Amino acid sequence: MIYPTADDWLSAAQKRVVLFGMSGLGKTHVSTLLRDTGDWFHYSVDYRIGTRYMGEHIADNAKREAMKVPFLRDLLMTDSIYIGSNITFNNLAPLSTYLGKPGDPGQGGLPFAEYQTRQAQHHHAEVAALLDTPHFIDRAKTIYGYDHFVCDTGGSICEVADPANQDDPVLNALSDAALLVWIKGSAAHTQELIRRFDRAPKPMCYQPEFLMTCWAEYLREQGVAEDAVNPDDFIRWTYARALDHRQPRYAAMAEWGVTVMAEDVATVTSADGFIQLVADALARR
Repeated sequence: MIYPTADDWLSAAQKRVVLFGMSGLGKTHVSTLLRDTGDWFHYSVDYRIGTRYMGEHIADNAKREAMKVPFLRDLLMTDSIYIGSNITFNNLAPLSTYLGKPGDPGQGGLPFAEYQTRQAQHHHAEVAALLDTPHFIDRAKTIYGYDHFVCDTGGSICEVADPANQDDPVLNALSDAALLVWIKGSAAHTQELIRRFDRAPKPMCYQPEFLMTCWAEYLREQGVAEDAVNPDDFIRWTYARALDHRQPRYAAMAEWGVTVMAEDVATVTSADGFIQLVADALARR
């Protein structure tokens, strides 16, 4: 680790962290808090995915839909209108909408083969965006003069990194450049995340083997054909399983860094509070 002890971290002139964990546990909250101090550069991996690596896929998908409307088709064919996504740190809807959900097209679902293609695109994009972290650390310092850096990762980081592999390129690149910090939720947090997801199910990125297992089990359990699957029902059914699948992978990743609890993160109201929280985690390690 680049900060072996709490003292090393507290005395460091340049503090650099990579936050990871399930979506909804405080990664973006902390990142925004740090960014708003004016002293920290905020690198959002999901934003980088949606703009640099998936932007063309997202825009092309919107154009395909627009081409189905004669009025919009004529405007597109004459270059009279421009179609693009408006992704921000706080609005990643264009990316999640593109990822989509598998199942009945009449209910907004995608054919499973197309869904797999989009999952693979996201996987490659996420790896590339994570590997861009050292570049952005350097860019933040040399261009903008930021000493401190926070990398706000997506919940699916554990699907593209292999913590059991000491030569994993993603984890080596990240741990060489910054301190990995796992925001760990409790059982109560897990139940709350499931409740939130049930109210508003959103597309997610899954490890291919996990996805195939869930898809096969769901089809068998529900006794439905692929093109008859209710898309929202499938991703609700899969979500709790995804949490169980990810937890041990996050825990293994935490061996490359430190762990802080989500309930403690929720009480952080300043950069100094976050710095002390990380120092305490290093002292316990």
